[in-house]
Amino acid sequence: MQIDDNYKIWIQEVKQKIRSTQLKAAIAVNRELILFYWDLGNMLSEKIKTSNWGDKVLENVSKDLKDEFPEMKGFSVSNLKFSRLFYEYFAFSSQLEDEFQISSQAVNQFEKTQNVISSQAVNQTILESVIAQIPLGHIKVIVTKIKDIKEAFFYIQKTKENNWSRDTLTLQIKSNLFQREGGAITNFSNTLPEPFSDLAQQTLKDPYVFDFLQLSENYREKDIENQLVNHIKKFLLELGKGFAFVGQQYHLEIANKDYYIDLLFYHIKLKCYVVIELKNTGFIPEYAGKLNFYLSAVDSLLKEEDDKPTIGILMCREKNNLEAEFALRDINKPMGVSEFELTQIVPENLKSSLPTIEEIEQQLSNNND
Repeated sequence: MQIDDNYKIWIQEVKQKIRSTQLKAAIAVNRELILFYWDLGNMLSEKIKTSNWGDKVLENVSKDLKDEFPEMKGFSVSNLKFSRLFYEYFAFSSQLEDEFQISSQAVNQFEKTQNVISSQAVNQTILESVIAQIPLGHIKVIVTKIKDIKEAFFYIQKTKENNWSRDTLTLQIKSNLFQREGGAITNFSNTLPEPFSDLAQQTLKDPYVFDFLQLSENYREKDIENQLVNHIKKFLLELGKGFAFVGQQYHLEIANKDYYIDLLFYHIKLKCYVVIELKNTGFIPEYAGKLNFYLSAVDSLLKEEDDKPTIGILMCREKNNLEAEFALRDINKPMGVSEFELTQIVPENLKSSLPTIEEIEQQLSNNND
C-alpha cells in the first residue's frame, strides 16, 4: 500500500477519535465510581449510626466484600472509611446550597414532597454536576486536607477549570491558594470597569510563593528575576491560568532613553499586557510611580486597539496595606501590590553548580536542533 498525505491525515483523525473515546470512557468510569462510593458511604454511615455494630464492623464488611468480589479492588478498610467520610463530608454540610449557589430549577428536577427529599436532591445535584467532574484521587486529597466546605468547592472548581494533576492540586493546597487569591491591594475598582475589575482582582494573589527557586544566601533582585525565568513553567503556574510570557528586561525606548521592564506578560483571558516589577525590599510609595510610568509606556507603545488597559503588579518582600492603599489611591493606571515569599535558599558553595540562563538557553537550542 502506498502511503499518501490523505491517508496520513485520515489516520490522525482516527487516532484522535480513539483518544477522545478513551477520555470519555475514563470520565464515565470515574463518575460511576464516585457515585458508587457516595452510595456505599451513605449505607455505611446510616447503618453504623442506627445499629450497635460500631466502627469495627468495617473490617467484617471489607472481608465479606472481598470474598464475594475477589476480582474487584477498593474494598479495603481504608477505602470503606473514605467512603463514609466522603459522604458525611458533603451530605451533612449546611453550607452546600449556599456555597454552590445551586438554582431552584436544578433542585426541582427531583421530587420535593418533604424537606428530607429536598436536601437529598440538592446533594445529588451537586454530586453529579460538580464533585463527580474531577477524579476520585483528587476528591480524596480535598476531603482529607480541607475542613471548610467553601474552600473545598474552591479547589474542586479550580481543578475542573485548570485540569490540575493530583500533585498540582496538592501543591496549591499546601501553598494556601484559597487564602491568597484575590488578596492583593489594588486600585482596580477605581481604574477598571465592571466586571473586568473583579476578574482582574481575582487574577492577583497575595502573597506569591516562589518556593521553587534556588537562590544563594546573598541573592539580589536580578537573581530572583533570572530564577523565575529559569523556572518559567512553575512561575506561570504560580501566577495562574492565562499568563503568557513576553519577555524579561523588556526594552522600551522613550525620549531617546532606554528603559527595561523586569517581566512582561500578556494575559489571554483578560486580553491585556501585565507588567511585573520585582523589589527585594519592602514596599515604598515611589515604586508605584515608576510602575505607573511603565504602564503608560506599554499602553502607548505595545497595546493594540482591542487590548484592555495594561495592568501592573508590584511584588515586594513585604508591605503595609494602609501605605499601599494610599499610594495607589490617586493613580489612574490599574495596578496591585503583593508580597512574595522565598523558602528555598541554596548554600553559597552550591551556587556554582546551578546552570546559568545562557546554559539553559543553549540546551534548549540544542534540543530544538
